Amino acid sequence: MTAETPPTATAADRRYGDRVVAVEPGGNEPIPAAERHGRPRQLFWTWTSPNLEFATIFVGVLSVSAFGLTFPQAVAAVLLGNGISALAHGVLSARAPSAGVPQMVLGRLAFGYRGNALPSALMTITSGFGWFAVNSVSAAFALDSLTGLPAAACLVVVVLVQIGVAFVGHNLVQAFERFAFPVLAVVFAIGGVIVLLQSDPGYVPDGGGTGGLGGFLLTVGAVVGYTAGWSPYAADYARYLPADSSRLRTGLAAGLGLFGSTSVLMIVGAGSVSATAAAGTASENPTTAFVGVLPGVLAALTLLAVALGAVAANVLNVYSGAMAFLSAGVDVPLRWARAVVALAFGVVGFVIALLALADAAHSYEAFLLVIVYWIGPWLGVVLTDQYLRRDGLPAELLYDRAHRNHAGLVALLVGIVVSVPLFSNQVLFTGLVPRLVPGVGDVTFLVGFALAAAVYALMFPRVAGRTAGPAE
Repeated sequence: MTAETPPTATAADRRYGDRVVAVEPGGNEPIPAAERHGRPRQLFWTWTSPNLEFATIFVGVLSVSAFGLTFPQAVAAVLLGNGISALAHGVLSARAPSAGVPQMVLGRLAFGYRGNALPSALMTITSGFGWFAVNSVSAAFALDSLTGLPAAACLVVVVLVQIGVAFVGHNLVQAFERFAFPVLAVVFAIGGVIVLLQSDPGYVPDGGGTGGLGGFLLTVGAVVGYTAGWSPYAADYARYLPADSSRLRTGLAAGLGLFGSTSVLMIVGAGSVSATAAAGTASENPTTAFVGVLPGVLAALTLLAVALGAVAANVLNVYSGAMAFLSAGVDVPLRWARAVVALAFGVVGFVIALLALADAAHSYEAFLLVIVYWIGPWLGVVLTDQYLRRDGLPAELLYDRAHRNHAGLVALLVGIVVSVPLFSNQVLFTGLVPRLVPGVGDVTFLVGFALAAAVYALMFPRVAGRTAGPAE
């Protein structure tokens, strides 16, 4: 076979180990046994901290204010969407220690070496640029509300911190999430309790709470768009764990961290709509409206926590965005390839965020509904491939430029091309089915996932003989 790089030779002189204040060398090569460290439980705070931010709360706000659900309906939609997403995330994370490579490198099994360039490019755009810009704007709004400084100046401060942590690499990212966890958990726990105590579960939103099935499915789609958006990152933060780490503990830690943090804050967000309406704290700055129902000192602490949570999310976005870029097959012949790419992505993301400051709330809603469209079919393909290869992981194919698997690319494209024109339901574009039956909501994710999974399962036997490998 023709290898992208000799993985063992590349990994041999990394000399990185568990050093925190050291730039992580290399790019997307396998992690050697000598550098493996950590325990599965660390994934709990790795996936809790980045979701303790206002972007998570805002999804809950949308469920009531934009999609017309009552509070109980919103809670049900949030739990369903996050349950689906966390389950997929746990399954993907559980495989990472034995493989020792990033998630997008594992994707080469399902899409082939060159076919994997498409999902890698999509992830690069959505995480390295899109989510980076959205979360940076959220943090900038929080600092603007707290300090009164121009939002653009606040944005500069936020971006510098994010790029700095992501540039250094994996161990500093893990340490940052670990130390941010208790601060964010305490502040948001106290603030969340106060908001929910001031909320009215019987509150009827504008439009009479008539979101119905359509509003429910729109909310589930938005929730999955947010939470499942982390799935293409899953293996990136579990690949340094020892290869013999428990799959069950690894999957549970990652899945529960994701489910708990997103569900609690989205529910708080749904409750905050009635709380802010009763307190009369409506504002064009959604962060200001949220903290308006909190006591002065706690409001200030919450604004700081919003900024810290956004940074916690974005260090993952920049880190994994750079990893996805390298997994697309792009050769960056530098010892610090990942670090340099992360730096470049941070600069581009800053420009996008700066342009998005004027209309963050509207843009965020549209972005959530767009991002899920490719992740649904992608998840359908990779989870089906992982199940079909449950008896073996052909690691020799991961860096083989000659490896082809057209089944994955065909399934992904079919899932996207069929589901989006027929079922998409958003301001920018409404598909055929929602136009004819408005109450159907947005089931693009579900249709894309199921269709891509079915197509891949049908095509896989034709390529299995060429892609089979030794047992893990």
